Amino acid sequence: MKCIYIDKDEVLAYLNSKDRHIEGRSYEWEGEDVVHIHTAAQPHAFGCVAPAHWHKSSLPTKISTPGQYHIIITSDTEVKAYYVKDDLRLEECDVNFIPSREEMYSRSKGILEVDILSNKRVMIIGLGSFGSQIAIELAKAGVGEFALFDFDRVELHNLARHTCTIKDLGRLKTNAIKDAVIGKNKIAKVDLFPINITIHEDLMDEQVEKADLIICATDNNASRFYLTQCLLKHNKVALFGRAVTRAEGGDVFRYRPGGPCYNCLVGSRAHAMATEEITNRSQLPAYVSEEDAHAMIQVGLSSDIEPVCNLMVKLALVELSRGKKSGIESLETELDYDYYIWANRRERRHAVWAPFNNAKNQPTILKWYGARISKDENCPSCSAHAILDLGEELNTSPLENNYEGIVLDTEY
Repeated sequence: MKCIYIDKDEVLAYLNSKDRHIEGRSYEWEGEDVVHIHTAAQPHAFGCVAPAHWHKSSLPTKISTPGQYHIIITSDTEVKAYYVKDDLRLEECDVNFIPSREEMYSRSKGILEVDILSNKRVMIIGLGSFGSQIAIELAKAGVGEFALFDFDRVELHNLARHTCTIKDLGRLKTNAIKDAVIGKNKIAKVDLFPINITIHEDLMDEQVEKADLIICATDNNASRFYLTQCLLKHNKVALFGRAVTRAEGGDVFRYRPGGPCYNCLVGSRAHAMATEEITNRSQLPAYVSEEDAHAMIQVGLSSDIEPVCNLMVKLALVELSRGKKSGIESLETELDYDYYIWANRRERRHAVWAPFNNAKNQPTILKWYGARISKDENCPSCSAHAILDLGEELNTSPLENNYEGIVLDTEY
């Protein structure tokens, strides 16, 4: 017997319509006897497709086409589904409901303000291994609107860390991630911008102004500097995240209006000491040898970037829920640093960090550390002066040969 999945919201919309009959679509995973039936065609849906006829109250008197489905709706809880076999006999199918939005996010209530998140718009620039995961996690949390920016297509070298699969090769990342977002949050509104943000000034002004939060997950400073100008112009909150060489570590910067900007951060030694991760040949200098190029573009494991993505998602939810009663409101005062640093392995610049199993009161791997950034009075973007506010010291001596002269603040 075939197992049918029907969207509860589509059932309600059909019941409230004047139509007695509509022709929808069914999507079947061949050989699994699982069929998803919708009132309209689904973009980029996969599986075998056949017409699906929706009726109110009763079946038509004459059914003459095999291989199709007929859905009978009496009420929002009384739904029957039939498959027309080759001999035109009707086979009744089990019916399961895809939950409505309210039911889908009921488990989040008391932790997140889902009703608030459903009205929030998040702008994500860069849909690589960072941006793609963040978009999907925010969709799962119930964020209702997305503006997705990336002009790249899914390539083979992306797959080791990307949410996309082999089936997405060659597709625009914006289209692929939209499908993933809708797959987790069926009512999300997703606007796509497969463009280079640095050459679309008017569009960027418009979209930054509309967003409640901007997330920058690009892999170059040119786009970050450009976005910084837009943030300053429109007084918007933003998160910047990245991995450093082979994802041996990573960092997250949060910009708030009136605070230090990304340009202020770049002038600080903490950020300057961390080498940008290189993930493809287009980012390499022309003089790099073939052997060095191979070593430099080796990327870190997907599990190495997960902690950075997770913190960005957490900070995003804090910002989107700020000022509202929720289970995460205490994080508004706890996660108050401008800059966060994470190390995956004790190598290179983190080699002098204390071992995880004997760190005592010194920085070690696999823990978050926060730092405060002051405005740079000579900053080319926001005209202030940037130094690290050390706060309470983690240990009594500077970290030799590593983030020189900087003592990281309380671990998270």
